[in-house]
Amino acid sequence: MDTVTHTLFGLALYGVVDKRDFSKNEKRALLFTTVVGSQIPDIDVVSQLWDTQGQYQMWHRGVTHSIFMVPVFSFLIYMFTRWKWGVRSRLYLWLGMLAVFIHSTSDLFNAWGTGYLEPISQMRITFGTVPIVDFVIWGILLIGFLVARRSNTNRKHHIYRYSWLLIVLHIFSQTVQGYLIYDQYADQYEQGALSASFVPTHFSFIGKKDNEISIYESSLFRQDHLEVRLESQEEADLDKLFAQKPEAATLYEWAPFVVVVDEEEEGVLGIYDPRFYRDGQSFLFEYIEREVEGGEG
Repeated sequence: MDTVTHTLFGLALYGVVDKRDFSKNEKRALLFTTVVGSQIPDIDVVSQLWDTQGQYQMWHRGVTHSIFMVPVFSFLIYMFTRWKWGVRSRLYLWLGMLAVFIHSTSDLFNAWGTGYLEPISQMRITFGTVPIVDFVIWGILLIGFLVARRSNTNRKHHIYRYSWLLIVLHIFSQTVQGYLIYDQYADQYEQGALSASFVPTHFSFIGKKDNEISIYESSLFRQDHLEVRLESQEEADLDKLFAQKPEAATLYEWAPFVVVVDEEEEGVLGIYDPRFYRDGQSFLFEYIEREVEGGEG
């Protein structure tokens, strides 16, 4: 999920707690716990400051998003709240764990995926059934916030609990639909992947067979449409690309599969992730320009 969504998750988690008997310091500690817990796995973005080997794609959403880091992060947050605001209730520890868990687990459902089992496994787990920016989730939380704000009852925390229930149902519905779509193509392709559209119930299925990669616009509620077929130049020698562009080696390892581009006339050698293919190109495209007849291309 994007930073805005994770922040909204933290605020919504703060909202589910009945705070009528909380002191000002307890409320501050609770807000800090839920918001920071909802953001802290993305602390890995600082790795860009010293990344000289093009490894950021592996570091981002890597070990900091591991399920094994949930108790570590939550304990650090809990100890800070004890020092800063003097709170000692285990509620803050458990809510911190829940906030971190929600962040790392919700990211599994995006096409980008996470290193959910690192360091035990380096496998990048991704379901691709929910977009990184999900406007349905935004809408649910916005409506919940407005209803709670206008409500005269002292039980506003129940409104946020209903909002969370709707979010879980939405993600469950999207994931079931994605699974059914994936399953209907699974026998036709050697490898496959899903990428959720910003439009609910709409997905892209990306299938690879030999050198051919097909991208379908898919939904259980309408006829599937073949968007494009791509040819991957699998026989291309990528050693020079990886030597000059370490990010390409990382992408090759990180993505489920890639499209290899080897265009001698244009002097381009590269790879890209077809899950992010839009309007004729993928924003995850690493390439080099090499010598062509007549000079540098």
